[in-house]
Amino acid sequence: MTSTTTGLPDRYRPLDRIGPDEPTPTGAIQCWRAKDRVLNRDVAIRVHTPAGPAAHAWITRALTAGGLATPALAMVYDASEGIGSGPGGDMVPGGAAYVVNEWIDGETLAERLTRGPLPDREVRTVLRRLAEGVAEAHRVGLAVGGLTPENVVLRPNGLVGLRAVPAATGTIDGDIAALGALLEACLTGLDPARPGARRLTGPSDLVALVRRARSSEPGQGLSSVAAMAALLAERSRPGPMSAAARAEETDSGWLRRLRDRRPDQADHAVDAAPRHADAEPVRLDPQTLPPVPPVRPGTDPAVAPGAVGGDTIAAGSVAPAAGAYAGSAFAGPADRDDEDFAVLEAGNADDGPFAGDEEEDGARRHRLVVIGLPLLALLVVVGLAWWFGKGVISVAGEVDETPGSTPSASAPAGGSAEPGTVEPGAAVAIAGGDVFDPQGDGDPDNPGSVELAFDGDPATAWSTYEYRGSPAFGNLKDGVGLLLDLGSAQELGAVTVTSPSAGATFEIRTAESAGEAVAAYDVAASGELQGETQLAFDEPVTARYVLVWLTGLVPSEGGFAAEIAEVSVQAAG
Repeated sequence: MTSTTTGLPDRYRPLDRIGPDEPTPTGAIQCWRAKDRVLNRDVAIRVHTPAGPAAHAWITRALTAGGLATPALAMVYDASEGIGSGPGGDMVPGGAAYVVNEWIDGETLAERLTRGPLPDREVRTVLRRLAEGVAEAHRVGLAVGGLTPENVVLRPNGLVGLRAVPAATGTIDGDIAALGALLEACLTGLDPARPGARRLTGPSDLVALVRRARSSEPGQGLSSVAAMAALLAERSRPGPMSAAARAEETDSGWLRRLRDRRPDQADHAVDAAPRHADAEPVRLDPQTLPPVPPVRPGTDPAVAPGAVGGDTIAAGSVAPAAGAYAGSAFAGPADRDDEDFAVLEAGNADDGPFAGDEEEDGARRHRLVVIGLPLLALLVVVGLAWWFGKGVISVAGEVDETPGSTPSASAPAGGSAEPGTVEPGAAVAIAGGDVFDPQGDGDPDNPGSVELAFDGDPATAWSTYEYRGSPAFGNLKDGVGLLLDLGSAQELGAVTVTSPSAGATFEIRTAESAGEAVAAYDVAASGELQGETQLAFDEPVTARYVLVWLTGLVPSEGGFAAEIAEVSVQAAG
């Protein structure tokens, strides 16, 4: 029987309506919280009007979602097009097309955002878990849809869940963009569907991820939701942990293990089970019999050879009926000529050929341990000594090596130039400068403070943004730098960089005309920042533009960054 109110089976008793109607290409979907009278649990039921063929596409998507097993997506318990027991499979009068989902308790993301943005660590955890669930749906060809703050639920145990799975319609690109909108909402605390300008602030890698997820420019967007989940999986710096962050510690990669499971593992276990032949045993050919481990003889002459050891039988008495080792029928002990592989006849154990074997094996193993362990330790010590000596010699050789035509090593400012390099001359005036960020997302690193890098005051500095996860700019790009304009082409011999970011790596690149790619600038020198660092060129370089290109950052308070306090360009002496 069906309910006269909703057209649902009597098994489900609607409790209350949830949310607004969801329009579809062929009708509309209403969502109810209901009670499953059979299993005595709350469920979420979505009803499509009209039923029948109009709901076929939606029900097909729901059946695909029914095979998923991830806590980030509400499980599908039941689905029906509204076609049932009528004659010829006709639609039951008053029946409904419906999908029954798991009911997820907790606070919705929309309710949580009314109290303001989420902490950075919780943002990463919530969006990563949600992205992993959506990626699992994409793996089976299902676009989830419905990724809005009203449908995302923060479970009490710290996990995250998405109600209304699947939505009436959806695309994979739409899911990527919707996840980017959710990430923006978590960072700003504002509903992405609400019109109006908003300032996007937060960690630079998350801000860049929002722009990439929502970008429609070719080559600028994310390739998949799985890539987004991988970028979010990079752990942030230690800090106060929310319930979602604490639950992250117990994840242990369950989703990856679930995905890597293969049904043929069970088949291997079945194949490994012992099998018994129905044919009678036959005598083996001693020329083809494989080696059989020897078995100690019994001490009671009355014990039959087949009963030695309880279930141990003579090795020569059993063989497969067919195959490589098949032979003639067993002829009895008197006819055996393969005694080496048979169970020994009963008698005095001390007179047999295996007497004392156990004691000899034990003594042999003891001798091997006593002799082998010291030899192994000696080999390890020799290997470590060789490796350490090779490393010291290699480093010494690199220090003594004469520079070639490629970049010279860094040297403290104020000293004389190294042999084979240009003698620096007078300082060259810098006409202007700008941030050079060809692989960025359109938001260059602190462009307003570029002039502090050549204002003559080492107490002021230009700094990169802080990047998380890796000193290689969070694995987002190859580098960032300052492009200095000298006003006209001049003959240069050295560049001096003053920086408090000791250990950061950089290159000095030059060009006579400005270019948009880093390859447009030739490398003149490279080194590592150490307070005040002067890089002298191997030969004079004629250039108008000097690019101080940072290639590696150093740890900072919130991640990885580098500062440049002062840049001085010297003419060739």
